[in-house]
Amino acid sequence: MNNFDRSLDDSMAMLESLRAMSDLLRISADRCLAALNNGGKLLICGNGGSAAQAQHLAGELLGRYKKNRRPLAAITLTADASVLTCIGNDYRFEEIFSRQVKALGRPGDVLIALSTSGRSPDILEALRSAKEIRMKAIAFLGGDGGAALSLSDSALVVGNLDTARIQEGHQFLLHCLMDLIEAGLKE
Repeated sequence: MNNFDRSLDDSMAMLESLRAMSDLLRISADRCLAALNNGGKLLICGNGGSAAQAQHLAGELLGRYKKNRRPLAAITLTADASVLTCIGNDYRFEEIFSRQVKALGRPGDVLIALSTSGRSPDILEALRSAKEIRMKAIAFLGGDGGAALSLSDSALVVGNLDTARIQEGHQFLLHCLMDLIEAGLKE
């Protein structure tokens, strides 16, 4: 079997495993809808490829996904290089997201955190900060979920150890989340 066929088989097996997350995805979408339908917002963060996925999700919320509808309040905590480097330099890198959560988040808002390992210190601090201010936290994780698992109100864990497969699973789940959000919006 060549690398392409092996990767395709691995990806298909990972996607099939996501069927078990249907109910948890619905709960996560309901949390997002509660915030968005009541004037709240979604704060989204991740590192590396997960940062790109956070920006992708924010684009679909602020712009559009599949249908024309009102823009939805979403802020990507990964997008402002000046803020990230200021916080990282003046405080510590582990606080790059948590300080933003504390400044921008309110009770009733939702933090969406993406981490393939569930162990990134900056993600863990963001999740702790969300709890402190009574925000709901949804985490898209990989492997065994890491420490982020217990800090999340909803954790969608792609039970794989390959970062590429985890990110593929996260992107699929994020698109499914958008399907549910667009279907449940109050106009």
